[in-house]
Amino acid sequence: MEENEKPQAAPPEPEFISFQMEHIAFKTLPNRTYLMRKPYKVDDPKKITAFIPGTIVKVYVKENHKVKEGDTLLDLQAMKMNNHLLSPVSTVVKKIYVKQGDRVSKNQLLVELK
Repeated sequence: MEENEKPQAAPPEPEFISFQMEHIAFKTLPNRTYLMRKPYKVDDPKKITAFIPGTIVKVYVKENHKVKEGDTLLDLQAMKMNNHLLSPVSTVVKKIYVKQGDRVSKNQLLVELK
């Protein structure tokens, strides 16, 4: 080894993935696609987002109004269908980010609940 050369570190050991299927245990190396995947994110039930791009047809609630679980918050028209977005919990409406006629994109925040 010459004077200017630095010793190179050994490559890291691969991490195996273990899983079981029908009483048989497997151990495998993850592929590049698996390593580059987008991590799973748990949805916040108090933030109502658009699950598909579309247009807001009607908003049924106002800020600071009490809503029960299952109450309709707004209608989202997408692909020629009206989708009723319902409240997942009984609570109060904190903020409304859209109004009737707004075009929304997928995953856009529409309503926030307290």
